[in-house]
Amino acid sequence: MEYNFAEIEPKWQQYWEKNKTFKTTDDFSKPKYYILDMFPYPSGAGLHVGHPEGYTATDILSRYKRMKGFNVLHPMGYDAFGLPAEQYAMQTGTHPAITTNKNCDNFRRQIKAIGLSYDWDREINTTDLHYFKWTQWIFKQIYNTWFDENLQKGRPISELPIPEEVKAQGQEAINEYVAEKRLAYYDNAQVWWCDSCKTVCANEEVLTDGSHEKCGHPVVRKNLKQWLLRIPHYAERLLQGLENLDWPEGVKDMQKNWIGKSTGAEIDFQVEGLGKKLRVYTTRPDTLFGATYMVIAPEHEWADEITIPEKKEEVKNYIRTAALKSDLDRTDLAKEKTGVFTGRYAVNPVNNQPIPIWIADYVLTGYGTGAIMAVPAHDTRDFDFAKEFDIPIVCILDPKEVEGREEILSGNKCWTEDGQYINSASEETGLNINGLNKEAGIQKTIEWLEERELGKATVNFKMRDWLFSRQRYWGEPFPVIHWEDGEVSLLDDEELPLALPELEKYTPGESGESPLSNAREWLHVTDKNGRKGRRETNTMPQWAGSCWYYLRFIDPNNKNRIFDPEKEKYWMPVDLYIGGAEHAVLHLLYSRFWHKVLFDLGIVTTDEPFQKLFNQGMILAFAYETGTGAKVSSDLVEERDGKYFHKETGDELKQIVAKMSKSLKNVVNPDDVIERYGADSLRLYEMFMGPLDERKPWAENGVKGVFNFLNRAHRFFTDTNNITEGQEDNEVAKVLHQTIQKVAFDIENLKFNTAISALMVFNNIAIKKGKVTKETAQTFAKILSPFAPHLGEELWSQYGNDKTLAYEPWPKVDETLLQEDSYEYPVSFNGKMRFKVEVPLDMPKEEIEKTVLADPKAQKWISGKTVRKFILVPKKIINIVVG
Repeated sequence: MEYNFAEIEPKWQQYWEKNKTFKTTDDFSKPKYYILDMFPYPSGAGLHVGHPEGYTATDILSRYKRMKGFNVLHPMGYDAFGLPAEQYAMQTGTHPAITTNKNCDNFRRQIKAIGLSYDWDREINTTDLHYFKWTQWIFKQIYNTWFDENLQKGRPISELPIPEEVKAQGQEAINEYVAEKRLAYYDNAQVWWCDSCKTVCANEEVLTDGSHEKCGHPVVRKNLKQWLLRIPHYAERLLQGLENLDWPEGVKDMQKNWIGKSTGAEIDFQVEGLGKKLRVYTTRPDTLFGATYMVIAPEHEWADEITIPEKKEEVKNYIRTAALKSDLDRTDLAKEKTGVFTGRYAVNPVNNQPIPIWIADYVLTGYGTGAIMAVPAHDTRDFDFAKEFDIPIVCILDPKEVEGREEILSGNKCWTEDGQYINSASEETGLNINGLNKEAGIQKTIEWLEERELGKATVNFKMRDWLFSRQRYWGEPFPVIHWEDGEVSLLDDEELPLALPELEKYTPGESGESPLSNAREWLHVTDKNGRKGRRETNTMPQWAGSCWYYLRFIDPNNKNRIFDPEKEKYWMPVDLYIGGAEHAVLHLLYSRFWHKVLFDLGIVTTDEPFQKLFNQGMILAFAYETGTGAKVSSDLVEERDGKYFHKETGDELKQIVAKMSKSLKNVVNPDDVIERYGADSLRLYEMFMGPLDERKPWAENGVKGVFNFLNRAHRFFTDTNNITEGQEDNEVAKVLHQTIQKVAFDIENLKFNTAISALMVFNNIAIKKGKVTKETAQTFAKILSPFAPHLGEELWSQYGNDKTLAYEPWPKVDETLLQEDSYEYPVSFNGKMRFKVEVPLDMPKEEIEKTVLADPKAQKWISGKTVRKFILVPKKIINIVVG
């Protein structure tokens, strides 16, 4: 029978949709398994073949788990807010919702065509009012939470103790105190601003050359009023929570590095002539005697105040230049060091020596206090800076028996390892750590600082407050009103959702204000007492909707609550989360932070959202380049005799593997693959290309290979002449049960390529034998169906079954058929393997010896010699010693 996939596949997709085959029930009596894909941003380009890789993997596991008796939650939705739709709106005047909905419709069509077993009744879209109502509600919970350092948890702001001295100052002081404790706050913030896109860019969106990754235009530093979230309060919890998660170690390490925990001390330096103390953070307080200057970041709040009048113009110019550089560019060790002297000095507390205060862009505000004590003898960046500006270099760690020691001691060479303390004592201050080791030196210095209230031991985190607003239209509006008397209030729950207003223009203002500032009628409000207010014009970043979508999938149509608590308790945590490694840090970190806040407030029952994480590898495509490395679009390439040539110039080209891109025209559309080979072939090839977590190139010949397998399977298993009744052939039965066991093990361990190999081996044996029983044919349909569900259903129906096999029990393995009844021994003579012999496992040693020695192949090595020993290691080897 012809394998007509173009008829088979739509038939079963329509059946699944009509019968809601994959609708998830909340049957709490069954064991649950929550499988989640990182949901996509619905771009206008639609899916390429890289997208379905992870989706197919989770679909295979979902189908298998259903057959194993699990209640499976396997949902899909769209992370649909974002800049591309807004930029398109600016260019064309088309409302972003129209563009977004069109793109979602296309994505849904493509996903359904692949035969993925999602529960479409649970589909969510972050731009839907019924969804972002609850995003706004979660923001309110975060705003109304403070972090209790003693309990290490978030608590309702209503439980915040107000010190008596604050109460004595009146309501305004109380309001300020409360605002400083909220997890969400509104303040001036240094941000990257792209003048082309008219929006704030996150740090990760700024390239090393200081340009915006979205448009390529340079970004600048700008001070804007922003919403920020105090995620560093949860830094320790976020670190500790990683320990019990089944995540790739590389992802855990990236999160740990982003959080950046370090231990050290905060130290106060008295600023001469100001009556202020400049606080620095250092992991090496023991090196204070080597501090010969200080540096504050260009963005430091005291930059102007510290600078003496004669230096102000020079400092302003320097700060303006520094604002044009990216953080990575500023901290690059290879870059030439730049800076400007403020004209002011601070006092080194350990020796009372005045040291100059500089402003330099190699110091950032996000780490520590935005100010450092510079120890040029023992830090490479400080050393380069000191050399550039002729600042004294004092060695305080003697390297002892190291080549170049004299250069180090004289300050002509930087020494970054440890050594014995020298030049680290002061009679005036009473501190002396000369001769101590590193641990003792740090401890003694901190104790000395704390006794004199000059500093204290501190744990520091590199992670900064989360900049949580964008100057865009197409995002979740903040449920916030700024009143004319300075009060900030949030909408009541009954007033949510706050919808976006209709606009004629979507371009942000020149001053950095969001397009929402143009919505006059929406923007201005008046309370019942006549007080005037203004709605927040920033919108939430795209991260907001993706921070919690996994929770809404649990109960997506609930209009009265974010979700039913009983359903959350049953389904959480997510058992398996699959997505790209590009989300290893930010999305996962932000989601974990939101989840921990909700856990502290008793809204969710688990401290972590995602128990197991798996990153699929990227699917690449062939591309072409000239001898000079210039890339050539695929439509300008022709193949001749296994070589590749430029159609226009005739030059021979090199074939390379690269990321799929529209510019190279090497994007493979799944629609085209499905049209030529079918969805089951697409699914099988994506899983057969190699291990799921590896990068691999797309090759159409590979699709043809799996298509041929499906074609052969269809032809054999639909031919009634090949299906018999009665007892199955022993070899077929044995291989079948080995295949059942192998496929189940591989699915559980996400080793889909080897599972498919096992299915191919069985198919070949069945065809070779020429006949199988109906029971075997039905079993094959079941174990094939997670990978090729359309063909699996078609075969199942061919055998007289009128219901889907989606919930048929996974076949049980007959252990007796897996038992080996013989073993093939390698036979060695004097330690060298000469041939192999297969003998029954229950054969006595004496019989094995007779059988092997009588084998004609053994006579060649025995002839003319004496057998001195016959050594048998059961199920390992036979060694015969002759002489």
